[in-house]
Amino acid sequence: MVILHVVAPGEFGGLERVVQMLGRGLRGRGHEVHVVSVGTDPVSAEWFNQPLTEGGVQAHFVSVPGRAYSRERAAIAALCRRLRPDVVHTHGYRPDVLDAGAARRLGIPIVSTAHGFCGGDWRNRLYEYLQRRAWRRFDAVVAVSRPLGDRLARSGIERLRIHVLPNAWQRIVPLLDRDAARRALGIPQEDFVVGWVGRLSPEKGPDVLLDSLSHLNDLPIAVSVVGAGMDQAQLQARAGELGVADRIRWHGAIPDADRVFTAFDALMLSSRTEATPVVLFEAMAVGVPIVTTRVGGVPDVVSLEEAVLVPSEDSLALSAAIRDVYAHPAAAARRAHAARARLKTEFGVEPWLDRYESVYRLVTRTVQTSSASA
Repeated sequence: MVILHVVAPGEFGGLERVVQMLGRGLRGRGHEVHVVSVGTDPVSAEWFNQPLTEGGVQAHFVSVPGRAYSRERAAIAALCRRLRPDVVHTHGYRPDVLDAGAARRLGIPIVSTAHGFCGGDWRNRLYEYLQRRAWRRFDAVVAVSRPLGDRLARSGIERLRIHVLPNAWQRIVPLLDRDAARRALGIPQEDFVVGWVGRLSPEKGPDVLLDSLSHLNDLPIAVSVVGAGMDQAQLQARAGELGVADRIRWHGAIPDADRVFTAFDALMLSSRTEATPVVLFEAMAVGVPIVTTRVGGVPDVVSLEEAVLVPSEDSLALSAAIRDVYAHPAAAARRAHAARARLKTEFGVEPWLDRYESVYRLVTRTVQTSSASA
């Protein structure tokens, strides 16, 4: 089968890692896999493409200056005519809204993965509204959590076209040991460090992280923030107001950040909304104790046996959970060990690839049948 993925990679996150795992995994099963990145600068996509090409995936780049949307659609259509894919799989609202239609007009089945919603300002909410409308014309939409699948159905997408398939995990880049990871981040070896990894935007709750840290002034705890976003300056100012600025290291976005998770003594996920966050898998894989809000698909990934779960927006509960991890390291280690075992048994990549192949076969048969009866 010839499979074409279309993505507009941003700073490294869960969506980008999922596309890499899918591309490499499907290529390993004998499929001809292409991944096209859409953007303004091909150099910016090199970090994303390298693991793909190393795994035998053919990487392409469509350069689109500014808002040249017609040029983008024409380039995707030309690529489809040249590669003749059996299915086109888009990821993110830009490819879903702009690019999938070019494949559909050529009679190619289209699939999208709904990686989650950010909400945010009016512009982002508009993009997500257009994305939900576009999905109604897709042959299949994969939701990465049960709550997300329910939300898609409420937005008017046919239940028969929604496939709930949580993300999976497979290591792609080599892991650094604890000492090397701490050196890479500039963290003193003796510090107790809470890692926070994600986009610096409201849905991820970085402000709740700061508030929770202000309740831990009696403990020698530092926080490493890995990620970037438009709210960074505002968050740094807030950290100063709370008196915690000297306890936070802002590392910016780090490609392949899962390499350095060994630097952390705990991982905090303070999100207001999530689907199936890959960052949880990254922490589970290396045995880092997890403190997370109980939102979206998170409870389907970890239970109280594997992590400390707290309500969203509750900085006091988050600080109490971190305090518990700090005070009771043996119990935290037992939960981390259980999380690592659950990752291996429930979120392996091979069954996940089986399900995606089934979706591809289904949509190709459906489109072929529709064409034959037309």
